[in-house]
Amino acid sequence: MGEDDGRADVSALRAVAHPVRLRILSLLTGTPMSAAEVARELDLTHANASYHLRQLVDADELVVAGEERIRGGVAKRYRYPHERRGEHPRPGDPRPEDRVLYVRAVGQEIERRVLQRRPQRPQQMSDLEGWVDEATWARALALVQEASMLLHEANRPPRTTGTLHVSLTAVAFEMTGIPDEGTDEGPDEVSS
Repeated sequence: MGEDDGRADVSALRAVAHPVRLRILSLLTGTPMSAAEVARELDLTHANASYHLRQLVDADELVVAGEERIRGGVAKRYRYPHERRGEHPRPGDPRPEDRVLYVRAVGQEIERRVLQRRPQRPQQMSDLEGWVDEATWARALALVQEASMLLHEANRPPRTTGTLHVSLTAVAFEMTGIPDEGTDEGPDEVSS
């Protein structure tokens, strides 16, 4: 793998590692929108929305889904192609610190969403760090993927009649089993 391949991966991961860009990806899953429409929906300036859209397009996270004439100019409409997630793996494995940047952005976005949670409505929150057999793990991953695809495919433009404003965040991965450095758990030295 060349050095440029690794940089491209880091660039794409860092492009998404921003709370506003995460909101844009969610928004553009339901419908193609122009920078002006994104700005209005997310209460951003047009310049700020355009900047974040460019970052996501450059990282190959958004596609141009068409153009329309508006007051003598041409406005591009952008879409998040959720259906190709996982189909375009990037070379290399992002550095752990780049993954942490992404997780921090997701954490900030979850905090914002939790503050908008509708009280007295059904919800599901879950957290586990544990040990399960491979068959259970494979089934759980398949269910998480199915739920994610179901919601992505059913996502509609904001405030569409008959829809609910919902949030789903899922992070599932197999762990190394190596204790964190700096904790009192496990051996003092771990060889690589």
